[in-house]
Amino acid sequence: MAPSVLQNGGFILGLVGAVALIAATSMNKWSVKDRQGDVVTSVYTYKGLWRDCETASSGFTECRPLYGLLGFSAFQAVRALMIVGVVLGILGAVISVFSLTCLTMNSMADTTKAKMSLTAGIMFMIAGLCGIAGASIYANQIVILFFPSYSPYYLYTFGPALFVAWIGGGILLIGGILKSVAFKEMVKDEKSHYPGVTYKPQPRTKTDHQSEGGKKDQNYV
Repeated sequence: MAPSVLQNGGFILGLVGAVALIAATSMNKWSVKDRQGDVVTSVYTYKGLWRDCETASSGFTECRPLYGLLGFSAFQAVRALMIVGVVLGILGAVISVFSLTCLTMNSMADTTKAKMSLTAGIMFMIAGLCGIAGASIYANQIVILFFPSYSPYYLYTFGPALFVAWIGGGILLIGGILKSVAFKEMVKDEKSHYPGVTYKPQPRTKTDHQSEGGKKDQNYV
């Protein structure tokens, strides 16, 4: 497959994955209260990484920022992983723009573009792993708190933000792999077009034969 196709595909997937991680990090529906068996259904409660929200049946929504969560190490780890994933995804997308072979830059060599493509691919893959790991840690905490609890007040299920984070992380992983394969193809093409040096012996002229013949005659005398 042509390196340009791999590069463009990796760039598009990486950009979509980075946008998905940004959306998931900013969403408030990481966990949603399980309403099965709940007597009061007029209040819809859900939680995010930054706020807890409640929506009444009248449409009024009230959100409270989450403070004082230094003791919840898993929750802080999820925040850190998502922020790192977003930052690496954005940086990888910016670097990926300058590494595209369809953009001609006079001062940039092909080897530099290949290295930038590999760097962007590594950033995409790390960002995807961070997004998947953050969503998985948060989902594990929901499962841990769900099964031992007998009070409906503490029952929460997976929110849509978790699925957005998982999908975005997977897309970033695929985009990073495509960028890395594009680097391999670019290096291969560059090696195949390497200008080899061939030695061609110069043809001997008539004067060289005459001079050699004269030298031989002088040696016989």
